[in-house]
Amino acid sequence: MDFQALASRYGTPLYVYDFNYITNQYNALKKVFKARKSLICYAQKANSNLAVISHLAKLGAGCDCVSIGEVERALIAGVSPYKIIFSGVGKRDDEIKRALEVGILMINLESEAELERVEAIAKELNVIARISIRINPNIDAKTHPYISTGLHENKFGVPIDVAKRMMLYAKHSDNLDPVGTHFHIGSQITDLEPFLEAAKAIADLVRSLKALEIDIKFFDVGGGIGITYEDEKTIDLYMYAQGIFAALGQLDVTVICEPGRFLVGNSGVFLTKVLYEKQSESKRFVIVDGAMNDLIRPSLYQAYHKVECINAPEDSKKTKADVVGPVCESGDFFAKDALLPPTKHNDLLAIYSAGAYGFTMSSNYNTRPRAAEVALIDGKDRLIRPRESIDMLLELERKCL
Repeated sequence: MDFQALASRYGTPLYVYDFNYITNQYNALKKVFKARKSLICYAQKANSNLAVISHLAKLGAGCDCVSIGEVERALIAGVSPYKIIFSGVGKRDDEIKRALEVGILMINLESEAELERVEAIAKELNVIARISIRINPNIDAKTHPYISTGLHENKFGVPIDVAKRMMLYAKHSDNLDPVGTHFHIGSQITDLEPFLEAAKAIADLVRSLKALEIDIKFFDVGGGIGITYEDEKTIDLYMYAQGIFAALGQLDVTVICEPGRFLVGNSGVFLTKVLYEKQSESKRFVIVDGAMNDLIRPSLYQAYHKVECINAPEDSKKTKADVVGPVCESGDFFAKDALLPPTKHNDLLAIYSAGAYGFTMSSNYNTRPRAAEVALIDGKDRLIRPRESIDMLLELERKCL
């Protein structure tokens, strides 16, 4: 990538995504599941840009959505309604109604109370709601506690015995059709064993449900496949798929996988320019025009992102520096004690592995307009979201004065 040219053309801070990388990641995952019926549903929360979703839809992907807004994005981007799953712990009545009216593949339920609401709304609409149930198998994904979702202490899903009770209830309902099981034990998982342990537990549940004449058609294994940010050893995709197949045995189900970070994480680079350097008595600061409102992962998760000074001479001596932004918070940083060469005004820094949970988690904190987004396809760049302006941020509030 010619980062300097992109920064000159579109300004900074700037998100850049390599769509060819996304294609390769999608094809690699699809390949390992080709031995069985399967559907790859992109976890849109990782990066919800319409161009990203549209690109994956053209490859054959569906969408895992966690709000009705994400459902609408999927539809606009060309995803077939029958490839859309609506998940999430708290769905409003209007969201459930819209999902049922659209006719998505299934609504993924996370509690008995939610089951009752979906049934009531489906009855009002005189439709049958296809549902899956998210099961919390109480398995430690060995990841950051904020993105661990498969333990009983987490808010997600229901225990296996509750899921079975919900399925039996749905079987006898005139307005519910229990078609799937779902589990998602966490994100950025680099150990294969928790995936396989969860798959075995839920496959056993599916066998017991089929014995009760509940025709489960979809076995949703969620997402969570980790990527390399620094030196992580990631899981082998072939062994991942084979482990799931082994757990299923002869069960006749369609496997659904919901990757997000895996598809887009390492496609993205965040570009930001140096404003100036500041040296305190004990600390060197490189102050840049990007901030925590643009990329919050380092502040929120203490996450590592590789930082590189693009135009620095190769023989430059590097010393430790904190890379920080203009936001009025001590938590506004991209890196702590990163080894960087001396920098000057307008030097360009690249922050890698920024394709997932970067722009999608960005905000307008401190009345900062959000960054532009650019796609690279076969070496050609294309603006896929223009930079916001301060006027855009103030427009809605002005009308209320």
